[in-house]
Amino acid sequence: MAEALSITPAAVLRNLADKLYEKRKNAALEVEGIVKQLAAAGDHDKITAVINLLTTEFTYSSQVNHRKGGLIGLAAATVGLTSGAAQHLEQIVPPVLNSFSDQDSRVRYYACEALYNIAKVVRGDFIVFFNQIFDALCKLSADSDSNVQSAAHLLDRLVKDIVTESDQFSIEEFIPLLRERMNVLSPYVRQFLVGWITVLDSVPDIDMLGFLPDFLDGLFNMLSDSSHEIRQQADSALSEFLQEIKNSPSVDYGRMAEILVQRAASSDEFTRLTAITWINEFVKLGGDQLVPYYADILGAILPCISDKEEKIRVVARETNEELRAIRADPAEGFDVGAILSIARRQLSSEWEATRIEALHWIATLLARHRTEVISFLDDIFDTLLKALSDPSDDVVLLVLDVHACIARDASNFRHLVVFLVHNFRIEPSLLEKRGALIIRRLCVLLDAERVYRELSTILEGEADLDFASIMALNLILLTSSELTELRVLLKQSLLTAAGKDLFVSLYASWCHSPMATISLCLLAQAYQHASSVIQSLVEDDINVKFLVQLDKLIRLLETPIFAYLRLQLLEPGKYIWLLKSLYGLLMLLPQQSAAFKILRTRLRTVPSYTFSGEQLKKTSSGNPYSQMLHHLPTGTPIAEDGDRNQDLGSAQNGINFASRLQQFEHMQRQHRMHSRSQSLSQSRNSTSSNLSQEAPRPEEPRHPSTMPDLNRIPSRTSS
Repeated sequence: MAEALSITPAAVLRNLADKLYEKRKNAALEVEGIVKQLAAAGDHDKITAVINLLTTEFTYSSQVNHRKGGLIGLAAATVGLTSGAAQHLEQIVPPVLNSFSDQDSRVRYYACEALYNIAKVVRGDFIVFFNQIFDALCKLSADSDSNVQSAAHLLDRLVKDIVTESDQFSIEEFIPLLRERMNVLSPYVRQFLVGWITVLDSVPDIDMLGFLPDFLDGLFNMLSDSSHEIRQQADSALSEFLQEIKNSPSVDYGRMAEILVQRAASSDEFTRLTAITWINEFVKLGGDQLVPYYADILGAILPCISDKEEKIRVVARETNEELRAIRADPAEGFDVGAILSIARRQLSSEWEATRIEALHWIATLLARHRTEVISFLDDIFDTLLKALSDPSDDVVLLVLDVHACIARDASNFRHLVVFLVHNFRIEPSLLEKRGALIIRRLCVLLDAERVYRELSTILEGEADLDFASIMALNLILLTSSELTELRVLLKQSLLTAAGKDLFVSLYASWCHSPMATISLCLLAQAYQHASSVIQSLVEDDINVKFLVQLDKLIRLLETPIFAYLRLQLLEPGKYIWLLKSLYGLLMLLPQQSAAFKILRTRLRTVPSYTFSGEQLKKTSSGNPYSQMLHHLPTGTPIAEDGDRNQDLGSAQNGINFASRLQQFEHMQRQHRMHSRSQSLSQSRNSTSSNLSQEAPRPEEPRHPSTMPDLNRIPSRTSS
């Protein structure tokens, strides 16, 4: 210290701490001259002493003017050292950097000015302090004093120039600091950071692209900044990097994909669009690198398919198609389970387009990796079943396509139908709104006969009699174009083994409903049995529900589906049991009902002529049915229509109709007992006075069903 004081005149030191800038400036020039002389003499020890004096007595002083003088003095000393300044930078730069955080704005301003002058002298040697200088400039860019900001900007431009021409800059040491600062929200700091990223990326020898994953998230964060200028700068930087990625042979897609996936879910529209655009390019360029990230990428794409912004929807759809077109193999890291998990989760999306694409993915995976998908079936099966209640018909149809694909295996087919019936039972609205659509579509996809046989088998053992009686299988069978072939086969029930087998298979479950049984018999042309069923009905069977169903059947008889039946009425002598069945139905209808009038009108059109053999006979009565019976020889057995010679004692074409009738009557007794039980229970709940009501007459005990208990849902491993 004494040595420095002896070298530096007292007047210079006094003026260096003066409140007037001009005096401090002149004193600094004196310091510059002194240091220059010492440097020329090579006396670096004395130079060190002078710098220490300026540091300890001035820059670290509690007096503001001393600190100002110390800063300008250090800059002057550096200028005096010229080429020899590098060896003294360890003493000169730290006090200046420390002054950047001074409480006095003028001190901070002079610190910027001092460092600017120091940097101009030392240029590249300055790089060793780059991180500290960058950190200080980052803070000063948001300084509360506009003059300090301006000075910092000038210094910043100079530092950028020095860095771009230096071969000593270490990007590896700089990136951690940049990554840390990218989370700052100040618009000034953000502008400062984007400026540096852009400058460094323009330097050919600096590989900013290799470190892009370290600050990519920060750039995307800036896209939602309130400042239009910052958004524009960040977008420009990102666009430049994306172009470099397209032209680069080596890119770390994986780390960046994770960032893009998160940003694709941003609440900011511009950020989502940019992220999904990047993902689109990555899917095209990434190749094998992206295979482990396909599930995450899909999780980002599917919601964007339903984005409110059209541009995002378009890019998301294109990306989705690109991704689905890639045929990755599980052996290469393609995670089928993860993709399925994403698709399953998106089936709960509020947006229809997203749910549809999720189903397309499940279908695609089934087509390409069936074995792997089936192994995850327990994870997705319940969700696929719930999707059948989707408000969108398009979604339901796609779900059915997926179910049909899964159900190609016999065991999975059985499980599908069992679970489907279970869902119909516990969710009546599903049966009401979607039942017909679901069953018709499954009949198209999985073979109508197979589906109906399985449904019939399950319903035959159904414990919930109310549910079994309302399953709409009969109406679908009678009306759906998809079941035309099944109806054709049933019409052959009395002629072919296949038709007979199908009739018997369906009959057991159709017995739950009298009208369904009658409809099935009319369809199978088992008219004598239809008449027997009608004759077996008792008072309890003919209720409002029955009459409503009968009304529907009468109207269906007038449709093209039953055209063959109406044509058979042209030969009343050949189809006596058909006439008896129709007259039986007519007798059950209220005379004032529309159905009664429709059926009566139809029966009145039955000709009074019978075409039998070569003779044309005319009946003497307007009732063809009574006349046909009249013209039969005494003792002639009456078999099923069209087959007078069939011995009634044997089964018709192998069908034991007597046994079928017993089966029907037994099932109807169970329904009557169930109905009475329910009525009695309701009466007891409504009033205690009804406890004295007459108990129901004991009925024939219900025989235990030989069918398995399908009222409960079996475990996936049970079959």
